[in-house]
Parts: sequence; C-alpha cells; structure tokens
Amino acid sequence: MELKNKYRYLQLAFNHDSALVSRLLPRIPRDERILIEAGTPYIKREGERAVRVVRSMWPGYVVADIKTADGAAEEVAEVARAGANGATVLGAAPKETIDLFIECCHGYGIDSFIDMIGVDDPLKVLMKLKKPPKVVVLHRGRDEESTRSKVIKYVNIKRARSKFDVLISAAGGIDLREAQSASFNGANIVTVNIVDPEDPFEGIASDDEIEKLAIEFLRGID
Repeated sequence: MELKNKYRYLQLAFNHDSALVSRLLPRIPRDERILIEAGTPYIKREGERAVRVVRSMWPGYVVADIKTADGAAEEVAEVARAGANGATVLGAAPKETIDLFIECCHGYGIDSFIDMIGVDDPLKVLMKLKKPPKVVVLHRGRDEESTRSKVIKYVNIKRARSKFDVLISAAGGIDLREAQSASFNGANIVTVNIVDPEDPFEGIASDDEIEKLAIEFLRGID
C-alpha cells in the first residue's frame, strides 16, 4: 500500500493488548484512509506478535511503532516479517541508526517514519540524513499532554516541506479539534489513541462508538 500526499489519513493506535485489538478492530470501518498502529506499549508487552495480530485482522495499512533507538537492521526485519507496512525510528537516535533504518525499510519495501518526540528542530535532523524518510512524525509525548506549553508545532510542517518531499504525521493528545487543526495546517496523517475510559489521555475510549467516531474523524480531517 502506498501513502499519497493527496489524501488525509487517520491512524488509530492500539496501546494495550491483543484482547482489546480482537474486540475493537473488527468494528473499525475498512477504509483505505485508516491506518492501524501497533503502539509502542503494546509491542513492548507482546513483541512481534502484536504486529502479527493486527496484520491478521486488518487488510489495510499497518504501522509498527517500534521507536527504534539502536539495532535498526534487526528491528526492521522483525516487523517487516510480521507484516508491517511502516515502522518508526526515533529522531533523537544516532544519525547512523536513522540512516540504516531508512535503508533497511527501503530494502524490505516498507515505509520509514521518523518520530520527532523530544526533538526541538526536526529539520536539523532531516538535513543530516543521507535520504529523507517517507513520513515525519511531529509528536507530543504522552507524559507531555498535561503540560499546556507543550504543543505540536505545526510550523515545522512548512519547514520540513521546504526542503524535503515527505508526508507529515501529527501525534500525541489528538482529539477531534486537534485533528482538524493538524489537517488544516497541512498534516497528512493524524494519530488518535484508543484509550481506556479511565486513562488520563486524549483519544477514542474503548467503550465509545468506535465506528461512528472513526467516520467523524475522517470527515473532520478531509
């Protein structure tokens, strides 16, 4: 599957376990603009199996949010074999790791995502690389959501695109209003977390009408 600049995509992130995926994923509309993410906490709990479970239930695009910091070749190989269409590397990782990650993703035919969590100037990271990634993720971390001054800096969309032909993803504390703002500012992908009702994080609660809300988000970012 190929991600295209002309579309706006909704990425739904599962961060808990396979039981939740099995219960909720069948309720998500089969739409080519919906990407399903096996989130970092989920992969840490269940390993490569997390990606395989999502792949077995979702015919569309699957993102493995592995946030590689080192050992790029091995990690890309694992999630590619498990069926991922895209995977993430940390923008704060060494340049050598990011370059190798992008090269390995290309070799396996999957998309490279650079997650810029904790990175003040994403353009500086991109300028040092041998090749740009497919997607740059502007990410406000989970632990940053409660800090009002920590916002997704959409000015970095234009800065990145002034030099590179990349897609931009916005992630972290995304509700419907923030998703609309991200899309308005030029983000190609907005990532929304599937959360437990008692979680202190923004997203779609697991007891919500997930099909209805997914359609609402898609319309909001169109």
